[in-house]
Amino acid sequence: MIEVDLGGMGVIVTASSRGIGFNVARELLRRNARVVISSRNRENLRKALDELSGYGEVYAVEANLFDQRDLENLVKESWELLGGVDALVWNAGNVRCEPCLLHEAGYIDWIEASALHTVAPGYLTTLLVQTWLERKRKGVLVYLNSVSIKEPMPPLVLADVTRAGLVQLAKSVSRTYGSKGIRAYSVLLGSFDTPGARENLRAVAEARGEPFEETWEREVLGRTPLHRTGRWSELGSLVAFLLSDDAEYMLGSTVVIDGAMTRSVDL
Repeated sequence: MIEVDLGGMGVIVTASSRGIGFNVARELLRRNARVVISSRNRENLRKALDELSGYGEVYAVEANLFDQRDLENLVKESWELLGGVDALVWNAGNVRCEPCLLHEAGYIDWIEASALHTVAPGYLTTLLVQTWLERKRKGVLVYLNSVSIKEPMPPLVLADVTRAGLVQLAKSVSRTYGSKGIRAYSVLLGSFDTPGARENLRAVAEARGEPFEETWEREVLGRTPLHRTGRWSELGSLVAFLLSDDAEYMLGSTVVIDGAMTRSVDL
């Protein structure tokens, strides 16, 4: 893929003090984006800001994705810090219950999953689209999602069900506002080596009474013919491309980056 120069584009990346969000933020900074990172953990956010500051223009806004006021403040502060927001890269972690099977999930667990994976990205999208329309500006939304919405993973049932709506959200935004220069994409990720992924697999391994390495081999490495996790440069190049004007005609698309780990075929 041709390397994209984002030329100072102002981007919000949510849940970006570690893991996927952190690494995507770093890759976008390497491609000359200006980035606002966010997290509800102040200490993790400070450490992330310190580390990312060597890559380019980056700011940090403390935000709890479950809190309406924090979501509103994230947009407001990001707009002021960046002098305008050009794009959102949505990312979120796991809810507290997961990994858990369906029969183990309570009512509050479902509420929490819906708030994190449906309400929060939906409301952030509303806030940004409203502002872009008012100011007659273009905008891009990239929702980082999971291939497990196509081929469910039972211990992640809460996320699989509630994240599936991001595909509809991307298509709806693009069809409704594409003529105004506002476009959206859903990116279905396979396995990337993050602290969260290892924590989840460690819990699964413990529940099954087997060594972590055996679970990691079967559930992660063994699922793809490449026998590896995704590289951050690969994901960064994809996200940067979707943010660029070169991806305009792909608006509304669902893009898979999973090393062929899913066996389904969409025609």
